[in-house]
Amino acid sequence: MRISIWPGAAQPYGDVLEVARHAAETGWDGVYVADHFMPNAGGTLGADHPVLECGSLIAALGATVPRLRVGTLVYGNTYRHPAVLANMAATVDQITNGRFVLGVGAGWQINEHEQYGIELPPVSKLIDRFVEALQVLRGLLRESRTTLHGEYYTLTDAVCEPKPVQDPLPILIGAKGEKRMLRVVAEYADMWNAWGRPDLIAHKSAVLDRHCADLGRDPRTIARTAQALIVVDGPLPENLPVPVIGGSPERLADTIAEYRAGGLDELIVPDGLLGTGATRFKAMDTVLSLVRG
Repeated sequence: MRISIWPGAAQPYGDVLEVARHAAETGWDGVYVADHFMPNAGGTLGADHPVLECGSLIAALGATVPRLRVGTLVYGNTYRHPAVLANMAATVDQITNGRFVLGVGAGWQINEHEQYGIELPPVSKLIDRFVEALQVLRGLLRESRTTLHGEYYTLTDAVCEPKPVQDPLPILIGAKGEKRMLRVVAEYADMWNAWGRPDLIAHKSAVLDRHCADLGRDPRTIARTAQALIVVDGPLPENLPVPVIGGSPERLADTIAEYRAGGLDELIVPDGLLGTGATRFKAMDTVLSLVRG
């Protein structure tokens, strides 16, 4: 099972960089960055707390941190035209000599759309638009020219050059909806991502397998990735909107074993509860040792 770090973008660039460099130096497999412009309304951070922009940050990490795969978790489709995103992705893959993972999702954070005047359509249309965007991305990144006359995007004999180093560049889709979004994953993704404890991830993964069967796709061709906040040693915080695991190295080891038994290919570790400075490095080292066994 691979292990990757996810440094929060709501911290100074120097802190993000030192986390990524420590991961590269100690044997982690990858580093991911979230695509947001501000904290989510009602979250633990204030509305004006600084947040680094994802595309710029991932390019900088790819250029300065060796060896690690770098990925987005995940680009919100509503924020950029997919043709623009395809060119961004191909460029980062060139910068990293083939180490980029293009993580994408339909988009969701309300306050970003409201403040910037970006349309956030109803869920059904949001997914319809996302499906067209995936067609644009796959076409531009994998074909010499792409034509698509859709409801949301129109491309005519469009090019994206240079192509990524990887052929194909992996597309990761963040999704949890069992009826439509996991079917989109089954049709278009090379990798799948979701928040969740092992039991939830195993359940969603089984749903994804069924969609693959319906579409005639081998489910083993889709890598499964997941994350939860981690506390290495201490009380677990309550009333958080995302899952939290650990509390002690022993309990964390048991949960990691459950992920592995459920077929998880990659555990992604947000750094939000790992502390700062030397404390964070020590926590990262402990988590890495538990995953490597």
